Amino acid sequence: MFRNLKITIFAVMGQLLLPLFSHDTIMITPVLGYREQGGTVYYLLSGLPIYSHGSDDHNMFRYITSNMILHGLCSNQNIVDAFHVSTDSVRRWKRVLDTKGEAAFFAVETRHGRTHKLLPAVLVRIQIRLDKGESAYSIAKVECISEGTIRNAIKQGKLKKKMNQK
Repeated sequence: MFRNLKITIFAVMGQLLLPLFSHDTIMITPVLGYREQGGTVYYLLSGLPIYSHGSDDHNMFRYITSNMILHGLCSNQNIVDAFHVSTDSVRRWKRVLDTKGEAAFFAVETRHGRTHKLLPAVLVRIQIRLDKGESAYSIAKVECISEGTIRNAIKQGKLKKKMNQK
């Protein structure tokens, strides 16, 4: 009997919170939800906003969801179900926040759109080896990159493969 009383009280408490949210609020847990309004995503805990970020700010989204998990407001699976992201991504974001802190989400990208393996100095070294007639596989082993990276650079025109002369 006492057990049924607890369930009844919880159900009543849960229903009291629901009218505080508008119809477009999506619930992550019974007390945690989010809604998007005017290009801003708001996270609500028992009807009160606790976080917000722009709709297109993916790093802030990763930081906030990881922070909510680490604070025990929700689980990894709650985030996966609510936002349709992969379980591995959620686990990775949480681990980054736990080990490196929030600065890891907001650090300035230093590569400027270039792959870190094929910087100009590496391209020059690879081109010299290609000119000598070495294979992409042997160059990849020496440079510690994948053969596919070299083949892709050749395909994009960043590198020129020496034609076999007979």
